[in-house]
Amino acid sequence: MQTQEPAAPFVWPFEDASRAPFQVYTDAAIYAREQERLFRGPVWNFLCLECEIPNPGDYKTTFVGDAPIIVARAQDGSVNALVNRCAHKGALVCFKQRGNAPEFNCVYHNWTYDLTGALTGVAFRKGVGGKGGLDADFDFSAHGLERLRVETYGQMIFGTFSQETPPFRDYIGAELCANIDRVFVKPLKVLGYHSQILPNNWKLYAENNKDSYHASLLHVFHNTFGVVRPNMGGGVKISPNGWHHLSYTVRNADSDDAVGREKVRSLKESYKLHDARMMEHRLELGDLTTNAIQTVFPTLVVQQILNALAVRQIVPKGVDRTELVWTILGFADDDAQMQELRLQVNNLVGPAGLISMEDGCVGGWVQQAAKADPQAMTVMPMGGRGVEASEGSRVTEAAVRGFWRGWRALMGV
Repeated sequence: MQTQEPAAPFVWPFEDASRAPFQVYTDAAIYAREQERLFRGPVWNFLCLECEIPNPGDYKTTFVGDAPIIVARAQDGSVNALVNRCAHKGALVCFKQRGNAPEFNCVYHNWTYDLTGALTGVAFRKGVGGKGGLDADFDFSAHGLERLRVETYGQMIFGTFSQETPPFRDYIGAELCANIDRVFVKPLKVLGYHSQILPNNWKLYAENNKDSYHASLLHVFHNTFGVVRPNMGGGVKISPNGWHHLSYTVRNADSDDAVGREKVRSLKESYKLHDARMMEHRLELGDLTTNAIQTVFPTLVVQQILNALAVRQIVPKGVDRTELVWTILGFADDDAQMQELRLQVNNLVGPAGLISMEDGCVGGWVQQAAKADPQAMTVMPMGGRGVEASEGSRVTEAAVRGFWRGWRALMGV
């Protein structure tokens, strides 16, 4: 009987991160390795917002990579992140996306856990009629739900499987924490959710958010209506290790007159808005920033586009499928007019957003084309070959190269 030779381990074929093989988007073995080395590695994974679980007993379900997670607030107010997998047979113990419950109960065999994940009850633990049941030395404390370390920053809750993950402020650095502090300056409230399935590997959407080069080229709305134009102020900030970034655009005094007349498809000067209310920009954050897209490696995006605030969570669903979950935000003290403005501006984002719909397409196009030759490569030459920040210019792929630097470090390639 002929046996198949095991596949050789993946090796990064280039000297630096200015090129990447299409194999990283199409290889199921690489995707499987990411679950252990990356998502269970020394990273902070976004879980949810504090305002989504404000009361004891509140919970929300989510994912870290492929792992299903419950985030619950216990009776003492503590936040717990638990793998949604019964310690007995491995069934899910929580099926709803969110709710309030005093405990979690597995429907398969009725094992019960409290809000910290501790095992509190086993059906027929003493058997029936003196027969069967658990051994006397069964240790309840050793059979709780698997727990993640939890940390909260900027009203966002993060979890990690690793004891080596540094504190969150050290993880992304003080300079990038400053933008979270700038945007989430008051208590938040959730205005709604969007969810969409992207027909591509999760890394393609992660790259897209770090790719400041494309913003004024792909997005007709950005360039035409002056949210992001190549001649506007701003720049790109990148954490020292390259993993995390902030791309931001600032409205200059002359930006409305000096559009930047390079012949690009995205500038449609004949386009007009019949209802321009969404373009009102109330300067609530104390600056002229029109667009700030921040990433926290590996799967979080913090968004400020005019007055549209949101977090985006990238959820891998297989080697060529990704769920993108948008949580649309406002401040708890918003009046009715401000909330209406945020909802108007929210038409720019989400699955059918006037800006975001284009990002929802391009990853699928790359995924399709990548299958032609997984050994071919994508190139990232804009702004050099390193991961240096770029003040005053967003015509750079430095942050994308930084993503690949982090990915390679965790994957060991």
